[in-house]
Amino acid sequence: MIIVSKSSKTRINMLEYIKTILKKVSFDGKLFEKELRKAIKTLIDEEIQELKNWCYENFGNQHQLVLQRCFVVSS
Repeated sequence: MIIVSKSSKTRINMLEYIKTILKKVSFDGKLFEKELRKAIKTLIDEEIQELKNWCYENFGNQHQLVLQRCFVVSS
């Protein structure tokens, strides 16, 4: 039996929500960067690392410079 606390579940939902937002704004580099910076401020270190990996997998070619700028501090 796996016990998941409500706060843990909420954090997972928040990360998924952020991923959804980033997918929807990926057409615009400035908007993508703005939303990514907001997300990084919201998440804890482990989530930031997961988000970083996900972003590079999904947007590494399209927004490489944005990703480098945003994740330089949080790496």
